[in-house]
Amino acid sequence: MHGGLQDYRFWNGHLPALSKNHRVIAYSRQNHFPNATSKDGLPDAAADVHGEDLAAILAELGIKRAHIVAHSAGAHAALFFASNHPEMVITLVVNEPPAAGLLAGTPGSAEILKEWAARFASTREAFRKDDIDAGLRLFAEAVGGPGTYDRRSDADRKMMSDNAASAVADAISSRPRPVFTCEMAKRISAPTLLMNGERSPEFFHRIVDQLEKCLPARRRITIPGVSHTVPGENAPAFDEAVIAFITSH
Repeated sequence: MHGGLQDYRFWNGHLPALSKNHRVIAYSRQNHFPNATSKDGLPDAAADVHGEDLAAILAELGIKRAHIVAHSAGAHAALFFASNHPEMVITLVVNEPPAAGLLAGTPGSAEILKEWAARFASTREAFRKDDIDAGLRLFAEAVGGPGTYDRRSDADRKMMSDNAASAVADAISSRPRPVFTCEMAKRISAPTLLMNGERSPEFFHRIVDQLEKCLPARRRITIPGVSHTVPGENAPAFDEAVIAFITSH
């Protein structure tokens, strides 16, 4: 499951390694390319709905259980899916889900959330004004640091542009953001691999701290030298970690 401003193409470079011993299905979430997209459509952050979409896709394909590998907003959706359908998950791999609800009431969380909101304020304002070019650049640099957008390939920037509608929908929607809690995490019985980028914003490290406390069966790793988009910044390390975890279960 891909993250925000992404689609199934995010995984294209990973398929050769991941599919050597497994059937791999990469799909685009609702309101993401090549599906119909609209700023009035489903917001990227509607993790609860995106999680139920995954359950419906697997049911339609006749797949009763699967290894779930997910990044960012897709990882947030994967947590909802795994909590609501634990019997369908063999293993779960999540890279830095923006599950801010897990921080509620934790020490220092108010400061972390305030900093994160400030970091994204200009991004959301750009998308609200339909200033897509500015929004894409600001989004990339909010999650990955200065210069991130310029380091992206032409294909990656095209993919971001193709999925801008979901980010605009996120910025203008009045739909309440779903809240994933520690109690929901405790319902996930499958072995779970938690992943961080070494240079990722503190926001993501704190969320994974909480997941590490709440999940019954979890292992945590940090990929050195990269920020939030671990699968895109160090694909070999990401694939190696996923394959090792899956094959061990």
